[in-house]
Amino acid sequence: MSEALTELQRHVADGLAKIDPHHHLLGRPVGYQVIDGQAFEITFRDVPGIAEAELLGFKRLIGRECFCTVSPQTAESVTVRFVVPLRPAS
Repeated sequence: MSEALTELQRHVADGLAKIDPHHHLLGRPVGYQVIDGQAFEITFRDVPGIAEAELLGFKRLIGRECFCTVSPQTAESVTVRFVVPLRPAS
């Protein structure tokens, strides 16, 4: 499992510049966490704003079903969180 997660992190790092031309996610603090062995969470903090097209681009970059939430962090920034199931839905 850790090998697959490392590959996903590398894939995100390599592809982010291509899908984020306005640097809303690129260069922001990012955290990766496994949730109960069932899902992988990618959290971007201090994001100044994000458009629907950028969210969809990130989902395409992941290349699999994932869920996204955008929540206020401060008056000027949001937290963008993607949750990727580790196992495909049956």
